[in-house]
Amino acid sequence: MSRATGPTAAAEGKDRPAPPRSGVRGHPWLTLLTLSVGAMMVSLDGTIVTVAQPAMQDDLGASLTGIQWVTNGYLLAVAALLIAAGRLGDRYGHRTVFLVGAAGFTATSVAIGASGSLGWVIGLRVLQGVFGALMQPATLGLLRTAFPAERLNMPIAVRSSVIAASTAAGPVVGGLLVEHASWGWVFFLNVPLGALALLLGVLVLRDTRGEAAPGRLDLPGMAVLGGALCLLVGGLATVADRGRPDARTVALLAGALLLGGFFVWWERRAGDPLVPPRLFRSRRFTVGVLTLLSMAFVMVGAPFVLIFYLQNVLGLSPADSGIRVLGLTLLMIVGAPPAAMWISRSGPRTPVVLGLSVTAVAMCALSLLDAQSGTLQMTLCFFLLGLGFSPVMVGATKLVISSAPVELSGVAGGMQQTAMQVGGSLGIAVVGAVVAAHSASALPGRLAAESVAVAPGAMDGVVRKAAVGLAPDPGAVDAAQAVLTRIAQSVFLEGMQQALLATAAVAALGAVAGLFAGRGRAGGGHGA
Repeated sequence: MSRATGPTAAAEGKDRPAPPRSGVRGHPWLTLLTLSVGAMMVSLDGTIVTVAQPAMQDDLGASLTGIQWVTNGYLLAVAALLIAAGRLGDRYGHRTVFLVGAAGFTATSVAIGASGSLGWVIGLRVLQGVFGALMQPATLGLLRTAFPAERLNMPIAVRSSVIAASTAAGPVVGGLLVEHASWGWVFFLNVPLGALALLLGVLVLRDTRGEAAPGRLDLPGMAVLGGALCLLVGGLATVADRGRPDARTVALLAGALLLGGFFVWWERRAGDPLVPPRLFRSRRFTVGVLTLLSMAFVMVGAPFVLIFYLQNVLGLSPADSGIRVLGLTLLMIVGAPPAAMWISRSGPRTPVVLGLSVTAVAMCALSLLDAQSGTLQMTLCFFLLGLGFSPVMVGATKLVISSAPVELSGVAGGMQQTAMQVGGSLGIAVVGAVVAAHSASALPGRLAAESVAVAPGAMDGVVRKAAVGLAPDPGAVDAAQAVLTRIAQSVFLEGMQQALLATAAVAALGAVAGLFAGRGRAGGGHGA
């Protein structure tokens, strides 16, 4: 058994008992309710923006890359700070950190909704990500204190169900708000949720922290990790913007690789590393991180391109496009508790592997969508996707949380959320790059084959339009609108197919990684 899994029994069954509670303060199920409201706000915000992308792009005059950074800036800020936030909770109390995060998240949401320029929106989204990072690891730390270790499966499942349902419900709620109000209201929605989370947090949450304060925060490690992530996603975003790699792309990706290597070297030598390398000596912990990465890649990356398909190719309204994913929403709401019971009996390996395999099949099915696809076909695909996500969300989280030593529980909670955020950010970058690259390579030839003349200097704009499923402006080309629409949609659908097949491949690789989780229940000492 590895050093990282040696204390697992303590982590599962020998946590120090929760202090006696009086009234509502520290009540387990009220604590779960409070944390679920906070998780709902953060998770809903993560995807509700997706359905507002076309309206934001039009209102703010943004390019595809600019819209990507509205989401990527948020995701990267969260990813770079989650592990440090877990340590802050261990040092200063998870309740305090949660309340600070909830207050800041709510305030920045108001500021974003009132902004009128893309630069302000991106900058405020980064700041919002900082506060989101404070909230998320605290939820796992507070749950672990409120519930006995042997009863953690169901609270984790409920939390996972709330996160999954909020993530899937984002397009539905966002569609209604964009259609009947404006894109700013997708951020104003956080105000009542944030106020409720703060009120319940003050009344219900019991302040908890580690028995001994952790060492100094690894500030160099935080800076290097954040820089590596920004360079990585920035390099991929240049492909989405230009449709092809160039010298800037190579430089950014090379810088990301160098910083990533330096981060690994630094963490092996730092006195108090941000990510202690011994965590990854646990095979289960490593598998949990990899499977969370692959699931988030699909969960966030696929909707980025599908929302343009629903609105720009099928011509659906924002609200109607959200309704199309109700099958996914339903399965993610009801699937997590049964998945928790399944995992309690069989251990997480089989549920995680089967869940990612089903996800891969669902993405292959979605790649067959075209301009004539009906509601039934799409609903069945989303239903299948929700069926796959639920066991992965619960099982992979269980692998990460239960495989870490007790003294690193805050870091493990941060790592669980980091894997989700990094996977989502990479998913958006890769999917956007695949679609844009195909548009740039295929569209000029298609236009030439149809004898469509493009105005001098207008090709880049024509490609950007096609990359989101829109026909070029007739003023930039010499052709009938119907011909332009057919060509642009054909090129976009081909790029979407390639992007969705790429997400299917990532899910399949995650399923292969899940095979190495080992038999038995996580935290039970089975398999290193």
